[in-house]
Amino acid sequence: MRIEIKVKPNSGKSEIKEENGIYTAHLRSPPEDGKANLELLKLARKYFKKPAKIILGKTSKNKVLEI
Repeated sequence: MRIEIKVKPNSGKSEIKEENGIYTAHLRSPPEDGKANLELLKLARKYFKKPAKIILGKTSKNKVLEI
């Protein structure tokens, strides 16, 4: 399953929200050295209860994940 997700780094909280089929990830990590991407993959694993992989958008705020 592939999902599109919008990432908001440097947030005060760390969570994934879904609203009307649109996913948003609030991350505490900064968008440097892949820190935000690692946190996103950990959160996605907890939220979807399956491992995730970034397919598109490794350097973008809009990403496509393979679950």
